[in-house]
Amino acid sequence: MTTCTLSATGLGKTIEVSGLLHAAGAVLVAISTFLSANAQALPAPEPTTRAAQSFALTDGNDLVVTGGKAETVEYQGRKAVRLTTQSKEDVFAFLKGIQFQDGTVEADIAIKVTTPPGVRMPGFVGIAFRARTDGSHYDLFYLRPRNSHAEDQAMRNHSVQYVAAPGFDWYKLRREWPWIYESYADLQPEGWNKVKIEAHGRTAKLYVNGSEDPSLIVSGLKGEDLQGGVALWGYPGEEAYFSNVKVIPAKAEAVTNGGEASGAWEVKFASDYGSYEGSMSLHRDGDAVKGTWSGAFGQDQPVSGTWRNGYVELTFNGTWPSEKPAPVTLTLAGWIDGDSAKGRMKAEGRADGPWTALRKK
Repeated sequence: MTTCTLSATGLGKTIEVSGLLHAAGAVLVAISTFLSANAQALPAPEPTTRAAQSFALTDGNDLVVTGGKAETVEYQGRKAVRLTTQSKEDVFAFLKGIQFQDGTVEADIAIKVTTPPGVRMPGFVGIAFRARTDGSHYDLFYLRPRNSHAEDQAMRNHSVQYVAAPGFDWYKLRREWPWIYESYADLQPEGWNKVKIEAHGRTAKLYVNGSEDPSLIVSGLKGEDLQGGVALWGYPGEEAYFSNVKVIPAKAEAVTNGGEASGAWEVKFASDYGSYEGSMSLHRDGDAVKGTWSGAFGQDQPVSGTWRNGYVELTFNGTWPSEKPAPVTLTLAGWIDGDSAKGRMKAEGRADGPWTALRKK
């Protein structure tokens, strides 16, 4: 049950708003919103709205459900909403009246795995934010509670996960950026777990079970939308439980989409091996980016990659600077914010860390 009212303005038609990025490394702040023809439009509150909203979830009146159903039940001694689905689609239960950009989302969540005995299933349950009502675009933190108690360390490291749609599922992130978008957390396999998500600009942190330290930090959220709904999320074939949900809006950071890749860039890369510098000269043709790299790792090395609404993924081949030089492939991924850029960079098999870039004056 909602305990306070959030003023809102409805979206009367499909819109597209885009602009330039301004705060390096923070989160997408101008909206690039494309609602499908059959999608429900979430009400959009005034940007100055700061009222917190609490959802006891003693009934389903505060939810708009897609891909499954929500039922009011009792689970482990408390009233809760249970999400289930009979199809292979994920289930999203959107909180009514919420249009979220920056702030905090808190909830108690639990999972009951219903797979047959002997079938390994770690359980999947989470919360999506900045989400479109058709489930096509969102940022999402979710838990795999049974992995938290696995005997294998690699499985334990997969306890909490960040993903974004479209284009950044767990498989892509794990293969291309291992250890960055998932980590270990101490979870109750089928009991209640308290989660808190803090999102500000292009950074989000996940806190679990009252810890003062985040279990997972994502710098450079992958989601394309800077604003959207908050949705409880469940996985096909399982029972996901939610109670005591609270959304606390915060003042939005001034970041936008659409930063331009073309130009000359001074780049700094920090890693456990040390810091390295170079320069890139880039030009963009549609979504394709090409250019050269000079500095650490080689001179005039061809760079190629993609650009999407200000998010770039670039690669080039070089030589690792050491007493025994070795070939290495380097990858940069991140957001362009006006005349600066920030993201992750890795030298395949050797180093990984943050990178920053400033356009030459």
